[in-house]
Amino acid sequence: MAKRTMVEAINLALQQEMTNDPSVLILGEDIGKDGGVFRVTQGLIEQFGEKRVVDTPVSESAIVGLAIGLAVYGLRPIAEIQFEGFSFAALEQLSCHASRIRTRTRGRYQCPLVVRIPYGGGIRAPEHHSDSNEAHFVHIPGLKVVVPSTPYEAKGLLLSAIRDPDPVIFMEPKRIYRALREEVPDDEYSIPLDRARVVGDGSDVTLIAWGAMLHVTLQAAKLMAAKGISSEIIDLRTLSPLDSNTLIDSVKKTKRAVVVHEAPRSCGVGAEIVARINEMALVYLEAPVERVTGFDTVTPLPKLEKLYLPDVGRVVHAIDRVMNF
Repeated sequence: MAKRTMVEAINLALQQEMTNDPSVLILGEDIGKDGGVFRVTQGLIEQFGEKRVVDTPVSESAIVGLAIGLAVYGLRPIAEIQFEGFSFAALEQLSCHASRIRTRTRGRYQCPLVVRIPYGGGIRAPEHHSDSNEAHFVHIPGLKVVVPSTPYEAKGLLLSAIRDPDPVIFMEPKRIYRALREEVPDDEYSIPLDRARVVGDGSDVTLIAWGAMLHVTLQAAKLMAAKGISSEIIDLRTLSPLDSNTLIDSVKKTKRAVVVHEAPRSCGVGAEIVARINEMALVYLEAPVERVTGFDTVTPLPKLEKLYLPDVGRVVHAIDRVMNF
């Protein structure tokens, strides 16, 4: 079994699904001959040709609008937005059309569309290239929102997303595109889009994260283990639908929780998680749920980026607070 980066795992998933299903095609800016800005689609145009690997004009609204039409009429398009900051140009298409097709037609039509979006900070990119805007998509009924945290997860979740009958926003944390390798099977496998993953069992505190923040959280948990604190770590995988059962079962066991995400604090996905814990497990809590997040500011340019992103120290302090409340 080969060890692969997330870029390689996603490329393999695309290659396998395009081989298996002739209705699958990909479209986006520079994804063909250039292989995408991060080289995720490298080599696919040579294998599948220009009719299934489509280089588009620089227009996110057109890319997603075209993909919606293709999906409604029986294909399975995978649209790429180069960076998360450019996705807002396509938000009208996603909110007003892709997410509503099933309801609008009373089930006569489906929209099996995947929109791949590299997102998040940590690569010293310019403005509009480092945001963490997952909450915008989570707030749109009818869209599934998926965030892989490792190469293995990325392949299995993407295969499930492509096969799903409804539109899926597949947000790829570019900070870890090539930061780690792990064994990823050559064979096909899928991961359900409605279940969180318990990464490590623990008894003292539940740590909840997704994407690149999972690895920051794992490092913090390792430091706390040296102090005798046992952390149960949950990788959400899918932000919408949110697997409340796994979260609540864990919090009922540990009685404390910390949520970690790099998006701004106000109205982030972490706030929804805290609300659900309060609604369904309040009487079990022995401390208020802590949030470790980005700040309610524009994501700063590279010089200040490290001050903005949650780090191990901030997560450790949050765990200390809930343990010593």
